[in-house]
Amino acid sequence: MLKGMVWGCALTLAVALIGAYFLVGSGLIPANADATPGSLETWMARTSLDATLRRDAPTSQNPVEATEQNLLNGVHLFAENCAVCHGSGKQGASPSPIAKGLYQKPPQMATDGVEDDPEGVSFWKIKHGIRLTGMPSFADSLSDQQIWTLAAFLKHMDKLPPAVQQTWEQVENWPVTRANNTDQK
Repeated sequence: MLKGMVWGCALTLAVALIGAYFLVGSGLIPANADATPGSLETWMARTSLDATLRRDAPTSQNPVEATEQNLLNGVHLFAENCAVCHGSGKQGASPSPIAKGLYQKPPQMATDGVEDDPEGVSFWKIKHGIRLTGMPSFADSLSDQQIWTLAAFLKHMDKLPPAVQQTWEQVENWPVTRANNTDQK
């Protein structure tokens, strides 16, 4: 009896795996960025990201203080590295052509800010990127100091000093320019 039950479970699992293989291999599960994902895919991606952030995101305090100069440096880093997907500093500005074509749609920081996120979560997302989205890893192009500077800006972007706010509102998301180039590496 027990032997039959084990064989039945093994056979059911094998059939399910073979069926999943053929379903994926048939192209019936869309891989295009403009297709709406299924609820299982969405649940798996969110659950995995949340668990990874709980396990791996730094919980220590940001080593970069939220001084006016550091926030200004964060604005410049955002303009060079993030604005093309995450938008300009202007309220109501439309997303860039790149942002419009991405799935998942990247949050537009002027309206969908992440001020509620712990800085360690922003640091982790910027440093490592997020799989199956357009969010790249910046581990090879920005130093940890620069990433923490960006995290400080993102945390405080709803309460910036006037001079930093003015600079933030001048950030353009498209076309990409290097007018505010700052060498902070």
